[in-house]
Amino acid sequence: MATSLWTPPPSFRLSPLPAARISIGGSMGFSPASTSRSQSRSRRSLKSFGSVRRESGLTPRRSAIRCGIDAINESEFQEKVLQADTPVLVEFVANWCGPCRLISPVVEWASQEYKEKLRVVKIDHDANPKLIEEYKVYGLPTLILFKDGKEVPESRKEGAITKVKLKEYLDAQLASVATS
Repeated sequence: MATSLWTPPPSFRLSPLPAARISIGGSMGFSPASTSRSQSRSRRSLKSFGSVRRESGLTPRRSAIRCGIDAINESEFQEKVLQADTPVLVEFVANWCGPCRLISPVVEWASQEYKEKLRVVKIDHDANPKLIEEYKVYGLPTLILFKDGKEVPESRKEGAITKVKLKEYLDAQLASVATS
């Protein structure tokens, strides 16, 4: 018989933990049996939620970029951008682009704020591949300022932008266009 070096005091009791307290596989506070029951219950809830959504006609959709800015296509580009008498800010966007949706209100604000100085249009990336290739739009969203039928040098801005940065960008671009 082996002897122990430590002898517990008489008041000390060792008892097993209840099954609900055992942490297995990262599910804290649940036994494997209760975890699988709760997971199957939540799966059933999600399935029934999905059927309610289908029956009510509510289907998940990607939100389209909608705003007061003119959406133009390849056939309108010549007339509305290249032949315009005022500078035109072109925003290249796509409905699936998160940053495009993010800056949409900011660009809408700019179209209202600068309506006396420039026109703002947007071009859908997916529907206008010739323009995307011609102007080498590699990232979305992309802003390009056009004046007198040409892209203003160094006016290309790619990626999401804050309202403050867009204002700084437009003020600098419009100042450079006015002096040239």
